[in-house]
Amino acid sequence: MTRRAEDAVQIFDEHRGKLFAIAYRLLGRVGDAEDVVQDAWLRWSSVDTAEVADPEAYLVRVVTRLGIDRLRSAQARREEYVGPWLPEPLVTSPDIADEVSRTDTISTAVLVLLESLSPLERAVFVLREAFDYSYAEIAEMVGRSEVSVRQTARRAREHVEDRRVRYDTDRARRAEVTERFRVAAEGGDLAALMAVLAPDVTLVSDGGGKAPAPRKAIVGLELVARALLTFAGRMPPDPRVEVVELNGGPGIVVYSADAPAAALTLHLVDGAVHTIHLVSNPDKLTGLRLAG
Repeated sequence: MTRRAEDAVQIFDEHRGKLFAIAYRLLGRVGDAEDVVQDAWLRWSSVDTAEVADPEAYLVRVVTRLGIDRLRSAQARREEYVGPWLPEPLVTSPDIADEVSRTDTISTAVLVLLESLSPLERAVFVLREAFDYSYAEIAEMVGRSEVSVRQTARRAREHVEDRRVRYDTDRARRAEVTERFRVAAEGGDLAALMAVLAPDVTLVSDGGGKAPAPRKAIVGLELVARALLTFAGRMPPDPRVEVVELNGGPGIVVYSADAPAAALTLHLVDGAVHTIHLVSNPDKLTGLRLAG
């Protein structure tokens, strides 16, 4: 390998984490984000990197435009998706979340909201709100005027803010409630489970037509609690349950041997579980093997 090639690899590796973080927030899928980063590497390796004045800006521009293209092609497929579509759960840690973004922009709740934005609006929102790029920088990345980007950013931000629920952020409290939730669900204790759920709790399940899951959201304290106990009663062979951090918040992963079978992310309001995202589509769980 030549020195110039080694330099290209080193530069790309320095930015790989941020590139993946951007791509994941754009696409909501780990595999798709990895594919976009790989495509960006192929483009990077084919240019004379010595002539690139700002490697980060160049690479973020490539990833952003590739992500927008993928989003546009994915929209039609998601209209045919069986049941609710949820983002693929991602194992995170406090230091990673703090390093590359504001934690809430990686939460499954926010990623679900971003699904209702256009690809361009989503890209502008992610670049501005999660990574604090200037409007001028974003304009160059998405190929629009700065005035247009400002307008797009305002529309996207207002859309998200109008629909966003403000969830609890205290880590100790979230960890305590998550553990109580796990113990109650595993023990089949309906009363104890209802004690940690909000009266208007909502359960959204994503089986993608490949795993048993309700095709509509379940709302209400007793209905959700009983649905969760039904799920817990159908544990896979040789189950193992782990409490982990998923998408910047409390989560639970259920394993069958070493293979992930389901992942739950919990969103709390005033110390009670307000929203639960349950992913059992096996296509969206492969990245969670790292959590075992």
